[in-house]
Amino acid sequence: MEATETTILCATRGGEASIRTQQRAIELAKERNARLVFIFVFDARFLEQYTAPRVPAMEDEIQKMGEFLLLMAKERAEKAGVEADYTVRMGKFRSSLIEAANELEASLVVLGRPADNNFTTLDYLENRLSSSITEETGAEVMVV
Repeated sequence: MEATETTILCATRGGEASIRTQQRAIELAKERNARLVFIFVFDARFLEQYTAPRVPAMEDEIQKMGEFLLLMAKERAEKAGVEADYTVRMGKFRSSLIEAANELEASLVVLGRPADNNFTTLDYLENRLSSSITEETGAEVMVV
């Protein structure tokens, strides 16, 4: 089967719902013979209300937590026979995701469905964010 994708970018946070999203991205990477990159994006602006000396340490801890979660996702993918990598980004989710998709030349971006009590809604992901990502990167977006 000829590869139709080069890179799949999968946004993840960790937790039960994220594992399902990761598993679907792994399946897609296998089906499409694609490289898989997991991405964890965190926005540290909430730290601005704390005293300056603590902020870099807190940012570092969040980054390390993200790397740990993504390392587990990478391991899952590799156990399934999929080449995987990861990236941790700090900033606003939308712009960080688009920047990474462009840098990696992703042809597919996989997003997980938000929980019912999540600030981000399914409508926002499917209708606003997805079209914005496709428009700015050319990548297909799949909400799973």
